[in-house]
Amino acid sequence: MIFKDRGIEIKTREQILSMRAAGLVVGRTLELLRGEVRAGMTTGELDAIAEDNIRSSGATPSFKGYHGFTGSICASVNDEIVHGIPGDRVLADGDLISIDCGAIVDGWHGDAAITVPVGEVGAELLELARVCEESMWRGFAAARLGGRLTDISAAVEAHVRTTSSYGIVEDFVGHGIGSAMHQPPNVPNFGRPGRGPKLVEGLALAVEPMLTLGKQDNHTLEDDWTVVTDDGQVAAHTEHTFTLTPQGPWVLTALDGGEAKLAELGIEFGALAD
Repeated sequence: MIFKDRGIEIKTREQILSMRAAGLVVGRTLELLRGEVRAGMTTGELDAIAEDNIRSSGATPSFKGYHGFTGSICASVNDEIVHGIPGDRVLADGDLISIDCGAIVDGWHGDAAITVPVGEVGAELLELARVCEESMWRGFAAARLGGRLTDISAAVEAHVRTTSSYGIVEDFVGHGIGSAMHQPPNVPNFGRPGRGPKLVEGLALAVEPMLTLGKQDNHTLEDDWTVVTDDGQVAAHTEHTFTLTPQGPWVLTALDGGEAKLAELGIEFGALAD
């Protein structure tokens, strides 16, 4: 049974467990790709590896065919923020690539993204990727049952603002997820706490900060998908799908459910299984 309040889908325990199955496919696929990234390969080669792994795991790629998208991953390089179409672009030493991946198991979705250095990458870019990922985890750490959605948003923004001068992309945000890849509510990466829908059991959200070395202003290329920074500065993108249990956050697309990172932040881990 799925209960919807104002269009927000609230899942049963069993449905969340199906989302965990999808999340593990996504997590394993991204870890496979992290190890495969190298200078001289194309983003299309990465896409083929991802699709093969997703399908051989008994899942379906969420992205392929989504509104006409041709890839099983989004592969966004350097100044590309999100939605890069995999193809014949050759990765070069020093590039930074964001890889977004989704999978469906038994009708339930998982969605996550990582930013990976290609070969030897400058310290400035590595720090951008690190802060982007850390800000996402700070968002999870701020989430509590009975809290509000923008508690997550405010925590993401606070970490970025207090540690850097990076641009926070405002035009693209996280989202609800479940029986569809994109659902209400939107999850901005900025804002004041204490606003928006209440955080309740059965709600699943994809939190995905996107940061830039320069300004956050952006535009979409003629392919109608790839979003790039206006100033040509490099961007980073990190994402995980998570839910809340009475014990705490459970990160459905992290292989350990988020246990290790949440422990670093002093947050109790809230797995329903594993």
